Amino acid sequence: MKIDPYKHKEKYLNWRKKVGNRIPDISLESSNIIFQYLSDMEKGLNVSSISIKGGRSYIRLNTLREKLNKFSRDFEKLYNLKKITDVSEEQLVTYFSDMKSGKLLRRDGKSYKSVDTTARVFKAFWHWYQKISRKKGIDVEDITLDLDTRQEKPEWVYLTEKEVKLLCDNAKIDYRMLIMFLFDTGIRAPTELMNVRVSDIHNNYKELNIREETSKTFGRRIKLMLCSDMLKDYILNNQLKPEDYLFKTTPHMVNKYLKRLAIRVLGDRETLARGKISDITMYDFRHCSCCYWLPRYKSESALKYRFGWKESDKIHYYSEFIGMTDTISENDMLIDITRTEIEKKLERYDKESSIKDDKIKQLEIELAEIKNLVLKLAKTSKSIIQKEIETGDLTIER
Repeated sequence: MKIDPYKHKEKYLNWRKKVGNRIPDISLESSNIIFQYLSDMEKGLNVSSISIKGGRSYIRLNTLREKLNKFSRDFEKLYNLKKITDVSEEQLVTYFSDMKSGKLLRRDGKSYKSVDTTARVFKAFWHWYQKISRKKGIDVEDITLDLDTRQEKPEWVYLTEKEVKLLCDNAKIDYRMLIMFLFDTGIRAPTELMNVRVSDIHNNYKELNIREETSKTFGRRIKLMLCSDMLKDYILNNQLKPEDYLFKTTPHMVNKYLKRLAIRVLGDRETLARGKISDITMYDFRHCSCCYWLPRYKSESALKYRFGWKESDKIHYYSEFIGMTDTISENDMLIDITRTEIEKKLERYDKESSIKDDKIKQLEIELAEIKNLVLKLAKTSKSIIQKEIETGDLTIER
């Protein structure tokens, strides 16, 4: 069984039961069309041809019902509309533009974040509305074409390896394990994290198996390079059994503790990723882990595997290349063309050297032959002179 740390299924089903046949605070027409949309999304009906098939998760369903309810309330209030689908293209573009510029604020008076994500929710809804309308023989214009859905850079809390270890050293003993585990693995928290069992730890506490059924994308088995020894002590000291979950604390309590700890140890300030220390959550350690492992992995595919990513753009999304340094060397400047020229010159030099070596060897052979010839001549001359002396043909003056 997969643990749902935020109880998304329970939250969605309780909401459906509570509202019954009518969503409060919006018109009946809007309520009916939202219910129809949610019902189709539960089953995976009338989804876009380029979207993933099948019913949507309870996480997604909760997001959809919250956003669509808000759209309906805002459109009725701002533009005096009877239902959500009465909004015009100009009204829609203005609405999201005002959210992005800060002209339209949240209930707490703060600016909206991730407006691009909110716009994509409405875009998906409108395309569904177009599809069901076509089945009825009604052609509905696509009023979402000019919506700005460019992904905004997220603000997150960036910590260096030194700062993470400083947090770890000042944390309560159980939280030390959690912090280092998050930083080492880069695991999705809390969804993947809360589903890790002791039986998922392998190879003498040096490997973690993130099961397929608990992962957002795909299962993977990764190496524990920073927290292996600490993990072993943690499991043994707590007498955890193979079927036990590794961490049992609730995400809300963990994030609350992390905020207090981070402010006390590091002070409240803005980090390089624009997020303030006081905004730290478990998920920020996934970002920090990516920054740590990015320069250490030799291949992009291996890094994607560790973090459970299918697309390469996630590497920049999570790291923004913070902490990277320029490691190029003079040797790296020898591009392929330069290398080829050098290789040709070396080959030519080798050939020339080989020819010179052959000539030298030949000269050595010839010199040896000359030497032998001189020795033979000297020996012959000596023999002739000796004979002449003996016969008296040669007189040596003293």
